[in-house]
Amino acid sequence: MRRPPPDVEPCIHTPQRIAAVAAVLAEDGVAPAQTLAHSGLDASALRAPETRVSYRQIATVFRNALRLARDPAVALRAGAHMRLTAYGLYGYALLSSTTQAEAMEFAVKYNRAMGPVADITHVIEQGVESFRYDALLTPDSADPLHRFALEFTFSAHLSLSRDLFGPSFSFEEVRAAYPAPDHAPAYGQVLGCPVRFDQPFNELRIGAEWHQRQPRLPDAATHGMARELCGQFLAELPHSGGIASTVRRTLVEQMPWRFPRIDTMAQTLALEPRTLRRKLEAQGTSYREILAEVRRTLAIEYLRKTRMTTEEIASRLGYSDSANFRHAFVRWTGKAPHEYRRG
Repeated sequence: MRRPPPDVEPCIHTPQRIAAVAAVLAEDGVAPAQTLAHSGLDASALRAPETRVSYRQIATVFRNALRLARDPAVALRAGAHMRLTAYGLYGYALLSSTTQAEAMEFAVKYNRAMGPVADITHVIEQGVESFRYDALLTPDSADPLHRFALEFTFSAHLSLSRDLFGPSFSFEEVRAAYPAPDHAPAYGQVLGCPVRFDQPFNELRIGAEWHQRQPRLPDAATHGMARELCGQFLAELPHSGGIASTVRRTLVEQMPWRFPRIDTMAQTLALEPRTLRRKLEAQGTSYREILAEVRRTLAIEYLRKTRMTTEEIASRLGYSDSANFRHAFVRWTGKAPHEYRRG
């Protein structure tokens, strides 16, 4: 089962991913102000060392890029801008790993520390080593943002690997779990290896010649220091999102079959209902929006990962009947639950 999705409100991540997308669109003549519209950011903020952004802001900019891009391969091009230095302490820890096995283990364990747009799993099956990815910005694999995030991640992983192991590094094969887009030929041009679509996983396969290749600047003391600091950052993540994150986490923890009204949630959090409403409004959201987001994420996971019927899912998500759930799901995804599962 996938890890729970990250909180979308906390502004705790560096803006390099947004900056990479804005830079590529600027190369194509799209003004940064357009790319950054509705994100609360401007071009100067992307250059300021103190700027931190949220997943909600990243998703907003990525959706802007989908709408504005003149080149459909913009995500692949933007990912290539993610050099080792864009990852801060996480990149420093990878570079100073003493073995490739240590680098691989660190990359997976501390992935969330650097604000990724996809979760990562390291897999070895029948002697074939690979990385598998699950997009984080949306749970809906039919959402164009899902493919955009994975394209960005594939290209960024290649750029980072070349900084770690040398410019000749390449993947043996890239596999995508979605249909081939119209710009599929660009994958091979950017990633430099065979690419297959409609596969069981989103996967980067590593050739045998790279299995034992070591990072270029191993240093046990430096790696240990960087690992400790990344661990501290991960430990603080659950407490960094303010009241919206607390509400979301409480809703998930009280699953299944119990989605309280706002009055009950406020009582659980030792707040007056009007205080909870005011605090959520200050973070640009509402209890109703958070509840819908949690239900949407869980509904998609149930349809993808279980055999529960629509009626069972509706009950588990707290709907009075399956018709109300179906109407909500169509509003969220544009498809009925049975259509989404079949697709």
